[in-house]
This record gives sequence, C-alpha cells and structure tokens, in this order.
Amino acid sequence: MATNAKPSSSRTGARSSARPRTNTRAKSTRSSARPGAKTRAGSARTSAASNATRTNRSSRTDASQVREGVTKARNGAAAIVRQGAERAVDVPVGAALTVRDRVSDVVEPLTTSSGREKELRSLRTQVTREFNKFERRGGQARRKATQRVRSTRTRVQREVKQNRTKAERQLKKAQKVVKERVPVGS
Repeated sequence: MATNAKPSSSRTGARSSARPRTNTRAKSTRSSARPGAKTRAGSARTSAASNATRTNRSSRTDASQVREGVTKARNGAAAIVRQGAERAVDVPVGAALTVRDRVSDVVEPLTTSSGREKELRSLRTQVTREFNKFERRGGQARRKATQRVRSTRTRVQREVKQNRTKAERQLKKAQKVVKERVPVGS
C-alpha cells in the first residue's frame, strides 16, 4: 500500500491534513479492479469533490454569518453609544436655543419707543383683565358665603323654634297631668 503512494508536493502537503491519502489509493485500486469502474470512480470523485466544496462553502457561510453577526452587534452597540452621545449634546443645545428665543421675544419689543409703548398698553390691558377676573371671583365667593350663612341662620332659627315649641307642649302636658293628680286647695 505504501508503494502506491505518491510523494506530496508542497502544495498538496498543505491539503494533506484536510484530505487523507486513502482517496488516491482507493482510486488506483478501483480502476484496476473493474473496467467500468473508471467512470464510476470519476463520478465518485466528482461527487466527493462537490460534497467537499459544499462542506467548505457551508463552513465558509457559517463563518461569514458569524462574522456578519459580530459586525452587526458591534455596529449596533456603536450606534447606541453614538445616539446617546448625540442626545447628551442635543438636549443642552436645544435648551439654550429655546431660552435664547424666549429672551429675544421679551427683549425685541422693548428696543424701539413705539414697541415699548405698545408693550406697556398690552401689559396694562392684561393687568386690568386679570384684576377684573379677581374681582369677579372674589364677589362670587362673597355672595356664596353670604348665601350659605343666611341659609344656615334660617335653618338654625327654624330648629330652635321647633325645639322650643316641642318643649312648651311637653311642659303644658306635664303641668296638666300634675294638676289632674294633685288636688288644688283642699
């Protein structure tokens, strides 16, 4: 068996660890055994090669899928970190711009004399409007409180009058019963 083995070149030596030498020996044995075995051996060799290619392709595909997954994970983590950093910068910048706009809106009308007068008129109108609102609410609360006091006073007076009337009736009954039981002047 060892006499049929071919010496390996440096190129096939690198592949020898991946493919055992038994395939080459089996090929030479088969071809000498049967006349039609040569075609079958060729097709067996082709199918073995295609299987090996498929295996290599699937292992390459698996490896590329793993690499792709790792890359996606790295990119996803980087995107999350980038997004967090952008938010950390965007929030204070947005707040500063909002404050600037509000200050500008307040200061802008006061830069000209006509703008100041217009703003003063507007403020006077607002103050007058608010003052009138407070007056209405206060008057409404005072009227409700007065009405509540009146109704409470009326209810208490009615209850006192009923209790007095009831007590006077009971007293008259008691006096009548006492007069009937105790003879007067004998």
